[in-house]
Amino acid sequence: MTEASVREFKMPDVGEGLTEAEILKWYVQPGDTVTDGQVVCEVETAKAAVELPIPYDGVVRDLHFPEGTTVDVGTAIIAVDVGGGSAAPAAEQPAAGQPAAAAPAEEPKAAGSGRQPVLVGYGVATSSTRRRPRKGPEVPVQQASTAIQTELNGHAPAAQAAPPAAAPAAPAGTERPLAKPPVRKLAKDLGVDLTTVVPTGPDGIITREDVHAAVAAAVPAATEPQVAPAPAAVQAPASYDTTRETRIPVKGVRKATAAAMVGSAFTAPHVTEFVTVDVTRTMKLVEELKADKEFTGLRVNPLLLIAKALLVAIRRNPDVNASWDEAAQEIVVKHYVNLGIAAATPRGLIVPNIKDAHAKTLPQLAESLGELVATARDGKTSPAAMQGGTVTITNVGVFGVDTGTPILNPGESAILAVGAIKPQPWVHKGKVKPRQVTTLALSFDHRLVDGELGSKVLADVAAILEQPKRLITWA
Repeated sequence: MTEASVREFKMPDVGEGLTEAEILKWYVQPGDTVTDGQVVCEVETAKAAVELPIPYDGVVRDLHFPEGTTVDVGTAIIAVDVGGGSAAPAAEQPAAGQPAAAAPAEEPKAAGSGRQPVLVGYGVATSSTRRRPRKGPEVPVQQASTAIQTELNGHAPAAQAAPPAAAPAAPAGTERPLAKPPVRKLAKDLGVDLTTVVPTGPDGIITREDVHAAVAAAVPAATEPQVAPAPAAVQAPASYDTTRETRIPVKGVRKATAAAMVGSAFTAPHVTEFVTVDVTRTMKLVEELKADKEFTGLRVNPLLLIAKALLVAIRRNPDVNASWDEAAQEIVVKHYVNLGIAAATPRGLIVPNIKDAHAKTLPQLAESLGELVATARDGKTSPAAMQGGTVTITNVGVFGVDTGTPILNPGESAILAVGAIKPQPWVHKGKVKPRQVTTLALSFDHRLVDGELGSKVLADVAAILEQPKRLITWA
């Protein structure tokens, strides 16, 4: 392995304008062989979690940052030897406690050679990040004691045995277990050593089933009752009492959401209007659509019809689908609707949107909603899916909440909050009867949506949900 054969893979710009990302998880370690397109790590930006593929073949030489580190875009995060050699010989590997050799700087690119490849966006930001200096070598206690006695007596103490020889290197013919990258990731996540797995795939390749079989075989031994040792005393950090407080770092999606909401709340003048509506007929239609063959395999719920009702209301009142251009001092009316759906995920609130939702049929809209929700739950929403939204729906009713005053998603003109749908006494055909009722709340940017326009949109949505046949008559 030569220094010239080492390539440095830099943190790409995985979203437009993003400047940093946190390394959530490494899928490879020094010595692992990687291939072009193989996912080597997962990072979290201010918008989403993204898996990063390596753009060349080689052997991993060094991981420059541990998991949990926030790294600027354009900073080298992994070094790979692309010269065709294997991992560094044992003699070149640093001993325990010894500092690793500094990774060589990337060779300057020749003119016209292109820029660092990116996944999404328009280039990488200039980075000023520097690696923190590693701690100096630590001398083992036994070695330090021997050195001191040798200095005092002129020879090593007789009672001291010679340090054990380094473990012999693996035989030259030993090969790494054969497994595809997804299988290696699965084994790592489950804590399975691939060298102990019996392969059943063709040509001795380890399959996902082999990994699961290895886990199942280890379960009986792991479930045997054991006597737990007495817990050792753990000293809490002096900065706070862990029994009374929990501190959660604000970063990634949570940090971006907080900044966006503060900016929106204090930039756009919000107005919120409310209406309570009888949605009994809509709930009946939901049950009928579930039995319709056109919706086989699709998830049909009240949110689907609420989304369609909002799209019809926007078509009837197109000026509500707009944005404010501060620099040009113009109102930009959009002739398309990218419908955002607020989704709560373990990493925080995100708002992916359905592109060109206005052009979709009801079954197509149901399919898009299902895909959007499933992707968000899996934490795989891409940055592109959260860009370009025009209006948003947030369903607070799933938490049993009646209504709220939602804050606009930055750059959008309106957001509709849907409350819990529950039976309430209602005057229906001159008599008080139990009906399915909900409360809708529409927040809008009062710079471009006045009270009349906002009221018309909210009234139209309510009218459609009360009489869903208007989805046809108003279409």
